[in-house]
Amino acid sequence: MRLRYFLILPVFLLMASLISAEEEEEQISGWSFGGVPAIAYNSDTGFKYGAVLNIYNYGDGTVYPDYLYTIYLEWTRTTKGSGVNTVFFDSEYLMPADIRITSELSYRTEQALPFYGFNGYQSEYDPSLENQETDPPYSTRVFYRHARDIGRLMVDFQRKLLMKNLRWIAGVGYWKTEVASVDIAELNEGKADDEQIPDEPELYDRYADIGYITGAETQGGNTNYLKAGLVYDTRDNEPNPMRGVWTEAILTSVPEFLLNDFTYTMLTVTHRQYFTILPRDLSFAYRVGYQDVIGGKSPFFMLPFYQSSYKIREGLGGGYSLRGVLKNRIVGNSIGFTNLELRWKFFRTRLYSQNIYLALNGFIDAGRSFDEYGNETYQGNFDPYQKETLHISYGGGFRIALNENFIVAADYGIAADPQDGASGLYIGLGYLY
Repeated sequence: MRLRYFLILPVFLLMASLISAEEEEEQISGWSFGGVPAIAYNSDTGFKYGAVLNIYNYGDGTVYPDYLYTIYLEWTRTTKGSGVNTVFFDSEYLMPADIRITSELSYRTEQALPFYGFNGYQSEYDPSLENQETDPPYSTRVFYRHARDIGRLMVDFQRKLLMKNLRWIAGVGYWKTEVASVDIAELNEGKADDEQIPDEPELYDRYADIGYITGAETQGGNTNYLKAGLVYDTRDNEPNPMRGVWTEAILTSVPEFLLNDFTYTMLTVTHRQYFTILPRDLSFAYRVGYQDVIGGKSPFFMLPFYQSSYKIREGLGGGYSLRGVLKNRIVGNSIGFTNLELRWKFFRTRLYSQNIYLALNGFIDAGRSFDEYGNETYQGNFDPYQKETLHISYGGGFRIALNENFIVAADYGIAADPQDGASGLYIGLGYLY
């Protein structure tokens, strides 16, 4: 069963309160708070509960719709032990010399993280292996899962270079990753006999047994990295631009002298562009991204992450990349993707001295793996399921925005190919890019 997130109280209260006529937006100053409860249920990982809070400080309001700084807090848990603990900070105005600082401190636990193999369609996805309602070859509900815990601390700095919209970026990060098989005994605790998860090898176990995932990677490891790059940014509003571009090229180095368990260098290039169709209300946005391990060998557990000058997200498949495609469906040494999205702000108002708008969006997402993982190190006979091609999904979404920056988001995506799953519902904060 997939996780489903539901915003219970704040959305209905807000919708019921939107009864005033459309008004011009006003300048916002001081503090602004936005938060939502996180409520979900999964039969294997249990009931999920917690909260997400975004705090903005607009100062005297002269920088609005920009903010002096923002703090993002997330605390969520499940009754079977998975959880997210995150503090994220971003400011262009806190440090001297016009240096922007972006940082994150987090600890994340995943008892049943999706894992579908490598290189996209070269790895077959057979839903009957995890669906106990089907006849054999049902194996276990967590066949396409493994456990992963990550503690990470990241700090990035940016400053203008030569011209107004060009910036250099430099950063450091420490990740402590622990990887293991799913703890079947813990997930089965308290379940009736007919609800027990069979203790059968998962795909992760099989890859480890045959050496497709090397022994050094199967337990996780330390990743201490240095980041450097260039960012060109002409957006008129960062959370939902109506015009401008946001382009960046980032080198991430994981060197031996930082006492890393694995050493490699990764190049990430991302271009985003925004076009106004109707002033203030209708826009078109697209994103094109490419990431490649250009030196050394990345461990498999770091490949699903996509680098950025703002927030690092998990890679291809899922709510942050290809909506409707299974999370982490496409993992490889080199990946590329694109997102096309039409955004319409169809209603604006003011409520309790706060600027609010409602918006709809329609999208098409696509991506694929290019450089294959494992061919140089795996000594067995790996028979690809089929040739890798483009993975495509499409769908639409709804947004509720408070003061241009705090945006409650709901997207529903449909996968074009059953090998990528069926569909996905994603409820969270902000636009995808």
